[in-house]
Amino acid sequence: MLEGNRVSRISVRGFAVASATAVTAVGSVVGVASGSTAQTNDAAEATAADTTLLADIPAGQQAQVQTASLTQQADAQAIAADASAKKDAEEAARKAAAETAIAKKKAAEEKAAEAAKEAKERLEAKAAASRGGIDVRDSSSFPVQGSYSVAQIQAMARQMVAGGQFACFSNIVDHESSWNYQAVNASSGAYGLFQALPAGKYASAGADWRTNPATQIKWGLNYMNERYGSPCQAWSFWQANHWY
Repeated sequence: MLEGNRVSRISVRGFAVASATAVTAVGSVVGVASGSTAQTNDAAEATAADTTLLADIPAGQQAQVQTASLTQQADAQAIAADASAKKDAEEAARKAAAETAIAKKKAAEEKAAEAAKEAKERLEAKAAASRGGIDVRDSSSFPVQGSYSVAQIQAMARQMVAGGQFACFSNIVDHESSWNYQAVNASSGAYGLFQALPAGKYASAGADWRTNPATQIKWGLNYMNERYGSPCQAWSFWQANHWY
């Protein structure tokens, strides 16, 4: 028996080791860990009744026992580290998959919204064309005035041209006449908002074409729809050729 105030015991692969100093606890440790409360000799003997003391192990095998203990400790730590790393990797994979799914859903929703917007604009353009190019009000529904400002003419156009086509329509009028319904090309005689040549073409939309901007708008919109399919398609042609 070893005597002393502190006794520590470990069991490694069937061996019990009694030491006068404290030892570090490992996966297979049983008994009192380092720094534990002192036990009496009788209690220590009872704990080790069915074990083998280090002192009883041949000197040549003691190093093997200690090496086996350290190896077992390292193995246990490696297993724990592998399990922790596996858990972290699985969690990271789940998080990445969730983020990818959210991004794909958002992209799909944006694409669907854009497609719906384009489809709506196509329907508006088609509906306007089927009604002779008039979207909300016919030219005859506007009160006749002695003269019209650019703002008033643009307000008429906004009520007659489909919403998704107005910007293209406006671009053409800007370039052709700057919204002057009485504009005249001195060399060619082209006239009005759309510089129709000959000017009498406007008459197909109404006899008041010289004095009523709404009649010219009706004619111009019909022309764009019939020749190009829509104001935006007419504007694309204008950009490429600088005429329409």
